[in-house]
Amino acid sequence: MSSSNVLQQINDKALALLEDEAHQIEKLIQVQMENLATRYCPLYEEVLDTQMYGFSRQVDFAVRAGLVEETLGKQLVSKLERNLASLYEAMNKSAK
Repeated sequence: MSSSNVLQQINDKALALLEDEAHQIEKLIQVQMENLATRYCPLYEEVLDTQMYGFSRQVDFAVRAGLVEETLGKQLVSKLERNLASLYEAMNKSAK
């Protein structure tokens, strides 16, 4: 196996791990929202902020380590933000 194949496998694994982490955050936030009496709970905001900060740091590490391209890293964070916003909107509509 050539070094470029090994590097590609490592990059693919890093991307898969980051995508899985984003999915786990989405699930956590969804469960959190379903179990809160109000969507404007400080606890929800704190969990969301903490999870997003942690994820952005993971993406930043992967970018700096050369495992993920910077534009792809930004896309991952942006996609998670959009998905969480959509989830928040859907939960608010269903609560009304």
